[in-house]
Amino acid sequence: MRFGINDKKLSLKVKIAIALALIVLVYAVIQLMVHFGLINRYWQGILLSVCINIILVVSLNITTGFLGQLTLGHAGFMAIGAYGAAYITKTFTMLPPIVLFPLGLLFGGLMALVAGIVVGIPTLRLKGDYLAIITLAFGEVIRNILLNLPFFGGASGYIGIGRYTTFTFAYFLAVLTTIFCYSLIKSRSGRAILAIRENEIAALSSGVNINRYKIIAFIFAAFFAGIAGGLYAHYMGILEPKVFKFDKSIELLVMVVLGGMGNLKGSIFAAIVLTVLPEVLRGLASYRTLIYALALIVMMLTKNSVFLKRFKKSKEDPS
Repeated sequence: MRFGINDKKLSLKVKIAIALALIVLVYAVIQLMVHFGLINRYWQGILLSVCINIILVVSLNITTGFLGQLTLGHAGFMAIGAYGAAYITKTFTMLPPIVLFPLGLLFGGLMALVAGIVVGIPTLRLKGDYLAIITLAFGEVIRNILLNLPFFGGASGYIGIGRYTTFTFAYFLAVLTTIFCYSLIKSRSGRAILAIRENEIAALSSGVNINRYKIIAFIFAAFFAGIAGGLYAHYMGILEPKVFKFDKSIELLVMVVLGGMGNLKGSIFAAIVLTVLPEVLRGLASYRTLIYALALIVMMLTKNSVFLKRFKKSKEDPS
């Protein structure tokens, strides 16, 4: 029995070591390709956008995939984080960028977290379509407030933001976000969140504080959306409220669904594919939307066929 436990611990350590090695290897390969000119500045920007989208999709998967609550306000949390982080870096210019930028990101994330608490406490008592509508309305309220705030530039945009976001910063923040979300789901709180998704009544009868764990999932998702917003703000150098329309929330939800609800690896894969694909199709302007839609359909059909095969196999071989 002791050997079995030690083997499990050893295999876990091996998996962690392999994962860390792959993370470093991918980063090193990309940096070498940039150094030798194999990846130009345009594609460096695309890779940075991929990292930002990974943070957004992985964090959205906490509420939509693992908690099982359909929320459409992720773009609103991203907007709060973006404007909050930009405000800090534009105001406290006496600090060096190496201190100022992380401070701005943290402030933006905390602002989004607070907004998550304010929105989550009254709305998470709702379910299904009602929750989706309320969170969608929240995102639109945030966008319209920003449109009518002269302090943040209104419709003209919030300009003069320092372009501090680098690929290195975005890459390792995406890694840390994924590790945190994985750790959360594997923890006691994560098991409670999964229990709520499977059956709220059963979870409640087992002593799970449903409201508490819903709020935990919601605020962490909001926090990381705010961090992603801060990265976006300091990559673009300008913020426009129109960027944070409900279309952005729908786009992120599509990535979560295509990657698999409650599947972190799938979320990362979908974020990469659905960020890169529109850029690859940019040369086919006339057929871009058609090809993109067909690609989404093929991905969904492939995903469903794989799921059905696994289901049939499990039915044939219960062991």
